[in-house]
Amino acid sequence: MTMKRVAIYVLFWLMMGPLQAALWMPSLFSDNMVLQRNSRVTLWGWTTATAARVTVEVPWDDTLYVTTAYQGFWSLEVVTGEAGGPYTLAIRAAGDSVVLHNVLLGEVWICSGQSNMERTPLQGLDNADEEIRRAHYPRMRFFMIPKHAAVTPQDDTPGYWTACTPESFSRFSSVGYFFGRELMQHLDVPVGLIYSNWGGTPVEVWIRRERIDDDPYLRQAAEQLPPRPWWPCRPGRAWNAMIRPLIPFRIAGVIWYQGESNTANPYSYYRSFPLLIRSWREEWGYDFPFYYVQIAPFRYRGKDSLAAAIVRDAQFRTLREVPNTGMAVTMDIGNVRDIHPRNKQDVGKRLALWALAKTYGVDGIVCSGPLYREMKTEGNKAVIYFDYADGGLKAGPGGVQDLLIAGADRKFVPAQGKIRGNTLVVWSPRVKKPVAVRYAFWDAAQASLFNQAGLPASPFRTDDWR
Repeated sequence: MTMKRVAIYVLFWLMMGPLQAALWMPSLFSDNMVLQRNSRVTLWGWTTATAARVTVEVPWDDTLYVTTAYQGFWSLEVVTGEAGGPYTLAIRAAGDSVVLHNVLLGEVWICSGQSNMERTPLQGLDNADEEIRRAHYPRMRFFMIPKHAAVTPQDDTPGYWTACTPESFSRFSSVGYFFGRELMQHLDVPVGLIYSNWGGTPVEVWIRRERIDDDPYLRQAAEQLPPRPWWPCRPGRAWNAMIRPLIPFRIAGVIWYQGESNTANPYSYYRSFPLLIRSWREEWGYDFPFYYVQIAPFRYRGKDSLAAAIVRDAQFRTLREVPNTGMAVTMDIGNVRDIHPRNKQDVGKRLALWALAKTYGVDGIVCSGPLYREMKTEGNKAVIYFDYADGGLKAGPGGVQDLLIAGADRKFVPAQGKIRGNTLVVWSPRVKKPVAVRYAFWDAAQASLFNQAGLPASPFRTDDWR
């Protein structure tokens, strides 16, 4: 709650006199909102009657909930039912009331990250005019948070809920919209999407500052980030203003697209990115699904640069280390000359594949391309085994490219590769005893290995050499 907003309510209360208390809630609770279906949902707010009795009437099961404010703050849990609506929700205390109209019960997801999640159709999208024209989905709702930072954790944020129309979609995340559209088409339920993004931001600004400061390695890595006047670079600044006010609003999960800015300190991403996921889950109090995009190919610093490859590897290893996560690979739909690829349709769809398969249990969905599992050797050849390769692997038009192999001397040389069912056999006449293999392990590498569903393999390395 900002000081300006508090002052307005206090002034209102003084003008009304001691018999009339003021009641208010965070901006998250407003007309057109979506509440998570089939859950225990927390509602909260404030009142100038410091110990007022607060009642909440929920129409989906005709239940009256009651609590008492403590020093002006109140919260309570209500039980939501099946997807549906619209409903009218009434909250009352000490003679004042908040009435929320056109409320739906459905699936609520946070869409967060930097510019590739933030970018709207008007900022660069394939077939943008037609996509905007078709965006009539009254059961899809957007909560829009403007970009702003704070030094300390905030209780509220500017923002508003709106139904999906061509006009509102034109100002919303393209990736988030296509993700939500896939969920609606498969699940036939309302979908609420919370837009909390800031282009250019490194991962550290989305993590509570104390969590970075408690880790000397991450604290030092954060100091390597170059200052920018147009986005926050200090740990916690975006989390304070754009994530903390959302807690403990009940969500189904998070989709995330970020990492490009951490090519400035790529090795720390092995620790900072898992920390972001774990810390958010700890703040909310449950292990919600967290699905993210592996950053696309781009020529950051020339052909020999590995900074983006390291970030992608950190994202891949996070998938292994952190439960209930999923990774959308974009090695075939990027643009090495544009850090903002225009194909956001497939990005949103690939995130939705993870949610539909893993969160919602929809049968028959292949949610990922091949993911490296293990390496075995057969004489002078390395055999690579994958998950999500059922039915066999397939190569791009030029065969499997960007393969490297090394022996015990750790010197990588170009390698050949041949698909054998659902494995990849890799070799080079220059390496007699293979120890490590890398695939597509440089910044602008592009996909040349796929599964039968047409989804690209993640870049990988079998080694952990610096």
